[in-house]
Amino acid sequence: MSDVNVERIARLLRERNSVDEKISSIIQRPVASGHLGDWIAAQVFGIELEPSTVTSAIDGRFSSGPLRGQTVNVKWYLKREGLLDVTERPALDFYLVLTGPASRASSSRGGTRPWCIESVYLFDARRLLAELRARGVRIGTASSVLAAQWAAAEIYPRTGNPALPVRPEQAELLRLFAP
Repeated sequence: MSDVNVERIARLLRERNSVDEKISSIIQRPVASGHLGDWIAAQVFGIELEPSTVTSAIDGRFSSGPLRGQTVNVKWYLKREGLLDVTERPALDFYLVLTGPASRASSSRGGTRPWCIESVYLFDARRLLAELRARGVRIGTASSVLAAQWAAAEIYPRTGNPALPVRPEQAELLRLFAP
């Protein structure tokens, strides 16, 4: 790599660090897709986040609406590759998954992972766990979720899951993060 490219990368990282610092001052956490996804979901869907980010499997609880009081684990995947990090913790009620564009799980070489939200999914944690076990899917990091399960769980922009209707004002906020 040439010195010019190293200098360019160093300059771009300083710019990124400046932006990350501004975002961190708003969300009160370091900028990572997990923390930022939790914050966005809390703002859009009325989730009261856990005070600590180390609470196992639960990021917060819905504070209003049809799921009021139910626990939720928020995920933000910058691409939807058909995989979901799944836990066996019985206290978890739902996964709320924000995703960027659909993509096949493949090499990241030459690709990007844009910070955007194209779709949102709501999975019933216990039902999903039972369905994965019935298929013999390994439970944990990067569990394979079928396309039909993603479609049935979608709440934005299309509605496959009526358990959490997205109100027009929520849809407008989500559109702000469109690719």
